[in-house]
Amino acid sequence: MRYNAFQILKQGLAGNRGWRPAWRKPDPKPEYDVLIIGGGGHGLATAYYLAAEHGLRNVAVLEKGYLGSGNVGRNTTIVRANYGLPGNSQFYSHSLRLWEGLEQELNYNVMHSQRGIINLFHSDGQRDAAARRGNAMLNQGDDAILLDRAECRAMLPYLDHDQTRFPIYGGLYHPRGGTARHDAVAWGYARGADRQGVDLIETCEVTGIDIAGGKVTGVQTTRGAIRARKVAIVVAGRSSQVAAMAGLRLPIESHVLQAFVTEGLKPVIDHVVTYGMGHFYISQSDKGGLVFGGDLDFYPSYAARGNLPMAEHVMEAGMTLMPMLGRARVLRSWGGIMDMSPDGSPIIDHAPVDGLFVNCGWCYGGFKAVPGSGHCFAHLIATGQPHPAAARYRLDRFETGRGLMDEEGTGAQHNLH
Repeated sequence: MRYNAFQILKQGLAGNRGWRPAWRKPDPKPEYDVLIIGGGGHGLATAYYLAAEHGLRNVAVLEKGYLGSGNVGRNTTIVRANYGLPGNSQFYSHSLRLWEGLEQELNYNVMHSQRGIINLFHSDGQRDAAARRGNAMLNQGDDAILLDRAECRAMLPYLDHDQTRFPIYGGLYHPRGGTARHDAVAWGYARGADRQGVDLIETCEVTGIDIAGGKVTGVQTTRGAIRARKVAIVVAGRSSQVAAMAGLRLPIESHVLQAFVTEGLKPVIDHVVTYGMGHFYISQSDKGGLVFGGDLDFYPSYAARGNLPMAEHVMEAGMTLMPMLGRARVLRSWGGIMDMSPDGSPIIDHAPVDGLFVNCGWCYGGFKAVPGSGHCFAHLIATGQPHPAAARYRLDRFETGRGLMDEEGTGAQHNLH
């Protein structure tokens, strides 16, 4: 069934009794060409592009829970391409272009809203850094506008621009950035992959990876053994645990990142706003809730919930930047498990085991990377060669030291542990 205005009218008049399930619920087959471990945004996007772009349809996605139950539904929904270093800049630019055509390609409303992102700066040095980043973005073919104090005041009148410690000097405006509905992104890719013949197998936890003669032969699951010529690991914060089943030790640490949402309010925030000095970011959802977050809980954890000291820090930063936030009631909070790499940049590469592929290390950048990650990972799996947009995301850079991309210095510091 193709979604369109006619179907909405037709089904509405018929009592909405004719809608079909968005995807099938198949049992696993004994063997596939490709098995994708992980039914989040990256895994579902990979499956979709394997079928749509490369014609590989004997593919299964294995998810231990339900589709979209992990990080793709546990984030602050931000989409952007405002990176400055070679490698990351090309990749996120590629991903943003895919975002811009995603709804038409999937025939699914992912609620992609290019409302713009403003990264605030608070000193002359930060202004210089923002100018350098903006010029790098323009050279990449993306958009960037350097705002002065007056322009920031006009666009963001609800902020405390004269706060004593970190007065706002201006901001770097990325108009094509914005947000998307995280659940809808997972559902759209799931529906698209299913329509291409991909099997989406829920409640199927992988318990082992079978290897013979240095080559992957399949996996063991809670629903039995499944053979495969190729196996792809794309499980976000669980990357280290799943890779260990194949005897691999990845340069990854898992940390919790919390997010919060308030009660629904009248429209007040038109953009996504980031406050670097407080490591705070905020936007307003379509329901009116203010969605915001902060920094990692700085200890390794696999718990999808955070601690109170970091929650307090986020609230303090929010109140410093936007004092009226104190009058809003926080409805709920949640935590996503971040797979932090040492240089803060991801890995899309072959594993040392023949036929095994890894996609991990997305740190803070996982949601906005969903289309680009799936597109590039599918290219690697299908052709054996890295996609040009992800050519710098090699696993061996952490072994050799060549090609490290320390974009923000926010990755795990393994030398300290």
